[in-house]
Amino acid sequence: MNRIRYWWWRRQGLDGSLQGKPAAGILASSGWVRSVGGAGPYLTLFARGGHRRAEADQAVAGSEICELPAARGCTHVVPASGFALALKAGAGFGGECDTTRRLGVPGKEIDKLCDGVIAALADGPLNPEELRLRLRLGGLVRNLGEEGKKKGLTITLPAALGRLQEEGEIRRIPVNGRLDRQRYRYTLWRPNPLAKCKLSREEVQTELARRYFSWIGPAKMSEFQWFSGWSGKDAKRAVEPLRLVPEERGSGRVTFAEDAEALRALKAPKKPEYALVSGLDGIAFLRRDVSGLLDEKDRSREALAGKGVMQIGTLSDLPSHAILDRGRLIGRWEFDPETSSIAWVNFIPKNRALEAAVRATEEFVRDDLGDARSFSLDSPNSRAPKIAALRAYGV
Repeated sequence: MNRIRYWWWRRQGLDGSLQGKPAAGILASSGWVRSVGGAGPYLTLFARGGHRRAEADQAVAGSEICELPAARGCTHVVPASGFALALKAGAGFGGECDTTRRLGVPGKEIDKLCDGVIAALADGPLNPEELRLRLRLGGLVRNLGEEGKKKGLTITLPAALGRLQEEGEIRRIPVNGRLDRQRYRYTLWRPNPLAKCKLSREEVQTELARRYFSWIGPAKMSEFQWFSGWSGKDAKRAVEPLRLVPEERGSGRVTFAEDAEALRALKAPKKPEYALVSGLDGIAFLRRDVSGLLDEKDRSREALAGKGVMQIGTLSDLPSHAILDRGRLIGRWEFDPETSSIAWVNFIPKNRALEAAVRATEEFVRDDLGDARSFSLDSPNSRAPKIAALRAYGV
């Protein structure tokens, strides 16, 4: 068993070490989870801590974890201990405010709209349509016409909502408390998680680097740069205080000195440890690296990805949800709502322990989630070719 894969497996808490930990503790240890309206956050917590959906939803309701703009300005599910850092790390990535500026909307107009949103939410949470109707009556929201439509922004409200979230003034609450529906209401965030955060830009960068390499190191600097969204210069400056060292000569990966020493002494167990994880699971997504999880003989295996069939070893992102053994990618799966079952293909001979792991995840998805979408636009219809291929051809 590849040593570094098992190291990542342990660091990600997929070895059972996070069982029984609260949701916030799991995310603090294994990393922030990319949220795109899919089942990823739930699968992350189930695979590591055995959390059912009700436990995860309760953690959201209690603000122990929250979906917010974080690294690269993209939404992640983050534990309370990381709220301020995530907001700081995600600041300045443009988005809707840049679009409105290019469309000629004055900054003062967005300022007034932000004030209007704060005032409207003083009476309680509202969804975007409720906010639009209320603020439009006051003349604060305007249509951006055909030019805005071409740029994917039809009204000015999203710019204000994005800015206020980035500033920690408001946060979004998932409708029905679910993280896999991408329907939200907005509420004031009191106290603002940034109110007591005094970190400088450089300190934010170094702290994010510290957490990143504790979640998924050893990693390449290019992988950290992608995760953070920062320039090569900023990424290099961020890690300088950490005094990272090469994992091994020629690998291109760096890590903490104490981890490099521990990694050299690590021995992976001979007994398999299976887990079914999301296609956006941190073990692959934090580095956007699939090939590092594959045995050489598996890299030429084919899978439906995008609009065609591709070799798995050439991909940056997993083409389906994944089946892992001690950090090695040994199979892929998708949930089939028509049969309420998992369609899967394995790269190794089936055995009772592997089949039991599949059944456990299948039962969780069926009873708790109803489906396991990869992202918001994923649907049983769009997924049907993958499901058919997994069942019939193993590709």
